[in-house]
Amino acid sequence: QVQLVESGGGLVQPGGSLRLSCAASGFPVNTATMKWYRQAPGKDRELVAAISDIGGTTNYADSVKGRFTISRDNTKNSVYLQMNSLKPEDTAVYYCHAQRGIGRPYWGQGTQVTVSS
Repeated sequence: QVQLVESGGGLVQPGGSLRLSCAASGFPVNTATMKWYRQAPGKDRELVAAISDIGGTTNYADSVKGRFTISRDNTKNSVYLQMNSLKPEDTAVYYCHAQRGIGRPYWGQGTQVTVSS
């Protein structure tokens, strides 16, 4: 059974850092394209970062380029999102997403990130 469990969210001051984790079970993370999405109150869910299955190619939304880094640890079967220089507009619920090829996508339950002084 596929399961994605996010952790690492919390309250941080502007300019601070957080690292989100997504622990996967039921499949090897290096066989799926893994993504982080976020959804702020009253806004649509948006793609933040992605890492491909083959080669581990990464992509980022323009709004987070240079500040966020997505990575993968195959030994821990986990994906991470390192978030630096956080801004109030980064406040959102962050979701882990996995999809193997054209198979059905899977979502985690989300973790809240609040950037505020």
